[in-house]
Amino acid sequence: MAKPPLVTPVLIGGCLILMVSFAIRASFGVFQIPIAGEFGWPRADFSMAIAIQNLAWGLGQPIFGAIAERFGDRRAIILGAILYAAGLVLSTFAVTPGQHWGLEVLVGFGIAGTGFGVILAIVGRAAAPENRSMALGIATAMGSAGQVVGPLVAELLLAASGWRMVFLFFAAAILASLAALPLLRAPARAPSAQREESLGTVLARALRDPSYSLIVVGFFSCGYQLGFITAHFPAFVTEMCGPIAPGSPLAALGITTTPALGALAISLIGLANIGGSILAGWLGASFPKKYLLAGVYLGRTLASVLFIMTPMTPATVVLFALVMGSLWLATVPLTSGLVAQIYGVRYMGTLYGLVFLSHQIGSFLGIWLGGRLYDLTGTYTAVWWVGIGVGLLSAIVHLPIRERPLLATPA
Repeated sequence: MAKPPLVTPVLIGGCLILMVSFAIRASFGVFQIPIAGEFGWPRADFSMAIAIQNLAWGLGQPIFGAIAERFGDRRAIILGAILYAAGLVLSTFAVTPGQHWGLEVLVGFGIAGTGFGVILAIVGRAAAPENRSMALGIATAMGSAGQVVGPLVAELLLAASGWRMVFLFFAAAILASLAALPLLRAPARAPSAQREESLGTVLARALRDPSYSLIVVGFFSCGYQLGFITAHFPAFVTEMCGPIAPGSPLAALGITTTPALGALAISLIGLANIGGSILAGWLGASFPKKYLLAGVYLGRTLASVLFIMTPMTPATVVLFALVMGSLWLATVPLTSGLVAQIYGVRYMGTLYGLVFLSHQIGSFLGIWLGGRLYDLTGTYTAVWWVGIGVGLLSAIVHLPIRERPLLATPA
């Protein structure tokens, strides 16, 4: 029998939509100083807007997973893109923190409809079991490829125009990504026994399973770390990093200011994550995913400790970005693959969406605490150490997870 192909039209279409969605989403930290500076807002006000966006993304993820499973994948994606574009366009008229906070709910729901929860469920169902982990890794990596491009494009556009024009450009881009929808024709690969079970039955079984609870708890720290770094790292680098030497390699590449270095760092994280996500997907097909996840969280924890305890220079920023990037979204193919392996692919979108909600609650706290504690203390140090603590907790809680499939109980 011929081996099923790894790269399929479904995977290609999913990767294209994820790239655009995450290019936009990863760029929001670049706007923190320009927007807060224009309106004279405290750092916490803009941080709250991004935090609300991430929380809405998390709340929307199981909702969009259920919409996709009930009404169809492509309808869920179209709705997500419309909400995403509407939030960006309307944000250009917002002049108060409260207005930005409200509109970020639209953006967050838009990311939910065009992001990992819906797309990975499509890819997971379309892939053969032997290819699933690798396919999820590739899709995750392509989302990160958008992260490479997004902050740099945002920085270049900001240099040529105001942040409002950049938001309008991004709104047009997310709508244009819908051109990939014809590729997303995923066959139903769920076994017949899974197709006959209701969502309520499968969800109740998962909620009674201690392993599902551990997955939910473990994904919290991933959101905390990623949310904090995405939202605050450009500003952190801008304010804390030493000057870039005129004759340095960075200067030769055109990176002559610390704001540009901050945007570059986010892009380097995305670049390194392309390889890290694919590697995680490949390893997940051969090794226990829970041990790989514990290793990823431990690696992030050690990298953060070394970074904040070492004097910051342009070289340490680049090194940290590359190391953290290699571990950045390596958790996504492993966590989503773990959900599919234990609970099946039929309702993967909803089950992974609930796990992802925990991720986004962590992201909300990381972003909000970053701004709040910065305004109170003038430093991000405490927020880094909280992230180190929750990262270590996640490394530990993955160890007792039971990876074998949780089958239906015979009547």
